[in-house]
Amino acid sequence: MKLYRRTWAEVDLDKLGGNYRAYRSRLPESIDIMCVVKAFCYGHGDRACMGYLQDTLGVKWFAVSNLDEAERLRRLGITGEILILGYTDPADAGELIDNNIIQAIVSEEYAKRLSDNAGGRKVRCHIAADTGMTRIGVRGTAREIAAAFERIAALPGLEVCGAFTHYAVADTLTDDCIAYTLAQAELMYNAADIARAKGVPLDTVHSLNSAGGLFRCDERSALARLGIILYGLTPDASLTLPGEIQPVMSLRSAVSRVEEIPAGVSVSYGRTFTSSKPMKLATISCGYADGYPRALSNKGEVIIRGRRCPIVGRVCMDQFMADVTGTDVQPGDIATLIGTDGEETITADDIAALTGTIGYEVVCGISERVPRAAYKGGELAGVYKL
Repeated sequence: MKLYRRTWAEVDLDKLGGNYRAYRSRLPESIDIMCVVKAFCYGHGDRACMGYLQDTLGVKWFAVSNLDEAERLRRLGITGEILILGYTDPADAGELIDNNIIQAIVSEEYAKRLSDNAGGRKVRCHIAADTGMTRIGVRGTAREIAAAFERIAALPGLEVCGAFTHYAVADTLTDDCIAYTLAQAELMYNAADIARAKGVPLDTVHSLNSAGGLFRCDERSALARLGIILYGLTPDASLTLPGEIQPVMSLRSAVSRVEEIPAGVSVSYGRTFTSSKPMKLATISCGYADGYPRALSNKGEVIIRGRRCPIVGRVCMDQFMADVTGTDVQPGDIATLIGTDGEETITADDIAALTGTIGYEVVCGISERVPRAAYKGGELAGVYKL
């Protein structure tokens, strides 16, 4: 472990590959994997991850949030299929066509506007079906959804090549949530069957998200959209992932100062912590502008020289302080904010539990000023900015 500037994220490509293979091993061969790489690969850095996903793992399907992300993947050399899961301005239909990008159809009205803007060409698309997420897609009974599929497929500016839905509670394994997920699946595939019987060309129909593929696998799904589990985090704190799935990202920072203080000294903004006895403080070169949550003030921990050290006082924009009393911590040491040092580990899911959120938000929140250092085979493979 080597100091890289002041604060940096380490991305372990071997663990990324291990997670992919572990997930792949649990799916039937008939189901392909679509890697969800939106939000810069959930904050891990698309420049750090994308080449490895395509060239080493052989991934052929990718999902992003928007047109900017899709076009960025093309500039990064991604040649596989790219599905935009969210909204694209219909006026940008030409860019979708020029870059061979598949667009989600978020509503029937949207489909008409996208078709009108295709300029005599055709936008490839997957139609979203709202089976219970109530976010995007056509909704209704199976026959009503199938009828909408048929009308959309008849629009002159669209090439319908698939359809999909998104599970709302596949990551919750209570009886009522399992029943809800199964009902979503039945509605999706019944609608698809009816539409296909009417001649709608639904070559690729998919419903599985990360949790669905692992816990509620349905062989009718052509794809499993592998998102948060690819990066080694759990979709829900109640779930236990297979042991071989491991967090891919670590977040580390430099200790800039170590200072002895007496009792009665206030620490950081707002004087929310005052020493009750003599103690040693280390200043860590990371803060909420780097994406390290301010909500960890006076409750989080970091690992320095293999030992957990509690955060004291408020986390600042660029720095925070930790209690290193009884240690031999020195300026220039590395503090592990997320990751493993010695026998101690802090995960993004651990931070999420302390701050009342989910691991997704923690890793996606690591800011663009934090460089991503990619490692492969234990060696530094490259350092990237978002």
